[in-house]
Amino acid sequence: MIKLCEGKFRYVGGEFVPAAGEEGFEKTIAYSILKAHSETAPAPGKTLRVKFDALASHDITYVGIIQTARAIGLKRFPVPYVLTNCHNSLCAVGGTINEDDHVYGLTAAKKYGGIYVPPHFAVIHTYMRENFAGCGKMILGSDSHTRYGALGTMAIGEGGPELVKQIIGKTYDVKYPDIIAVRLKGAPKKGVGPQDVAIALIGKVFPNGFVKNKVMEFVGEGIRSLPVEYRNGIDVMTTETTCLSSVWETDDKVKEYLTMHGRGGDYKKLAPGEGALYDGYIDVDLSGIEPMIALPFHPSNAVRLKDLIAEPYDILHEAELKCRELIKNDKFSLTSKIDEKGRVLVDQAVIAGCAGGTYDNIFLASRILKNGHIGTRLNMSVYCGSQPIYADLAGKGVLADLTEAGAVVKTSFCGPCFGAGDVPQNNGFSIRHTTRNFENREGSKPGEGQIASVALMDARSIAATAAMGGVLTAATDVDFDDDIPPADYSAKAYENRVYNGFGKPDENAELVLGPNISDIPAMPELGKNLIMRMAAVIDDPVTTTDELIPSGETSSYRSNPLRLAEFALSRKVPEYVSRAKEIKKAEDAVASGSVPAGYEKAMEILGATVSDTEIGSVIFAVKPGDGSAREQAASSQRVLGGIANIANEYATKRYRSNLINWGMIPFRYAGDPSDFETGDLILIHDPAAALEKGYTEATVLRGDKTFTITLTVDPLSEEEQKIIKAGCLINYNRLGLRR
Repeated sequence: MIKLCEGKFRYVGGEFVPAAGEEGFEKTIAYSILKAHSETAPAPGKTLRVKFDALASHDITYVGIIQTARAIGLKRFPVPYVLTNCHNSLCAVGGTINEDDHVYGLTAAKKYGGIYVPPHFAVIHTYMRENFAGCGKMILGSDSHTRYGALGTMAIGEGGPELVKQIIGKTYDVKYPDIIAVRLKGAPKKGVGPQDVAIALIGKVFPNGFVKNKVMEFVGEGIRSLPVEYRNGIDVMTTETTCLSSVWETDDKVKEYLTMHGRGGDYKKLAPGEGALYDGYIDVDLSGIEPMIALPFHPSNAVRLKDLIAEPYDILHEAELKCRELIKNDKFSLTSKIDEKGRVLVDQAVIAGCAGGTYDNIFLASRILKNGHIGTRLNMSVYCGSQPIYADLAGKGVLADLTEAGAVVKTSFCGPCFGAGDVPQNNGFSIRHTTRNFENREGSKPGEGQIASVALMDARSIAATAAMGGVLTAATDVDFDDDIPPADYSAKAYENRVYNGFGKPDENAELVLGPNISDIPAMPELGKNLIMRMAAVIDDPVTTTDELIPSGETSSYRSNPLRLAEFALSRKVPEYVSRAKEIKKAEDAVASGSVPAGYEKAMEILGATVSDTEIGSVIFAVKPGDGSAREQAASSQRVLGGIANIANEYATKRYRSNLINWGMIPFRYAGDPSDFETGDLILIHDPAAALEKGYTEATVLRGDKTFTITLTVDPLSEEEQKIIKAGCLINYNRLGLRR
């Protein structure tokens, strides 16, 4: 079904031949796109300096990005910058502050020449597919699922500071990535959808990091068997493999898609050249993919639905034990969802977002549910990816069929993907065609005794399950008509409501700032001596972005850095914020010229004075940063006085980049988490030298005892070193330390 092949291979006549050397690296699709966008010639081992064709943000991230750019001296957006409003859309918490952010976005689009998409009009990635993705382009977004590879676009999701760099005319700097070919063969069975393929692929490559920070290049005759939206559905989930980006071969189906969306000129044939060199490949036999389910609490927890249905207790009990250990809650239950007949019952079904809310997925779900109903115990919500999709499906009677079956059809909104909509009941079991199923991602609060479970599935099997009243069912086990009419796209809704000001900035336009929109606090420069107090030690195998800064109800405070920081690690280490604040008092004391109580011995060991010392908090986590691109996971630590992270490894490049851009050192430590305790003081003389050398010997002070550890720093570019030394990206640019 899926086979992973390590080592270098050349793609010759549709087959992979073992290879040595670098000959043929320039024949990949990815190379051709990177070459067209990098100021430096792309080659293995070299640093790329990339400029993108367009930028995209949603209403949880764009205020902070624009505020940062303003602090540096923003005058106009140099490339199309799309501001969608698909995350903080409900305006349900916090009074006027949510809509204040939207008004800020609209006025910023007018002042700086941006593109503003109103709330409920489109999910960010659906809008970008419909209006900006094209063959050979590159797009940068402040959302981790920025992926448009099936349309021939290399897209990357990063934290907000990387968009700021593009806005102020700088580059996205990254080492030339390994390129991994993904060869698709055959065609999927009826009832198998894109989420099934994606879950099977993620389950294979995530645990061993096979494509981590690499580019996935989809090739092979199997692509031609897939409709474009099917390809989009697989592609958007490549984020969960932890790859850097993705790109696909293109064909006449892509040309038809772009032409339907009024952009036929954005099509060109993309394919690897004969003898293209890859750094590994993955074989995917589409005909062997079965309906899948990703059990809590990660998209890589992949199980075939037929296996789960046949042996529910064994599989759910094993998953249940792992989840209990992860969330430290012995009351968590999955086996309770098995009824007396041995069937698995679900409580909620959701089809939504950039992964689920496509025309094809929703139409086929309606076909499966047609002339049936979901019953009285199951809740089901369906969210269209955009208003044009909504209008098309409404005109064809699809939404009426879904409504009559008992589903609730809703407007474009990403809420179910990050815990701001359709939160299940305590111990509820939700099946979703969305992007993630991390713990508390659906909006529950394990720290308060609330815990629900999300399993990822394809829209087809979700509809089959709903048609059975919530009894877990694979779409391959039900009969339905899968011959749906082609989509009929109309841009009228966008033409009538979207503000497109690109190339037309109005410097006299008033920027409207609501009372919650605040400036970013000042950050200190890196000191000559560093004293870091450990504020949290997290020994979980992986720490997600949602645990570093929870999603959901916190979204209302994204425009207020200090208020948002109150939520940092609140569901993982509730004591973190109070600890960090106490440590920041010591930092403030040093800044005012006095030695804080409890730090005298540390300063004596370092031979430091208040004038050359920086005090800050630090956290240790085994593997932090899996998941969202939201920069607030780093910035919230920073505004509380955070100066570094220490990790065995970093889950994603984007989290590490966020740390750097906020002036925090991304230290690595090869030892065990038990080597650290909360309250430890970690002393470093000349941390700037550590950035340059890539390592430092640090003294750990625990009470009256001391011991030495080695901390390392993976290679930093000259610019990244300067950003950390300056204290953050804002300082770096204010000080004029540009390359």
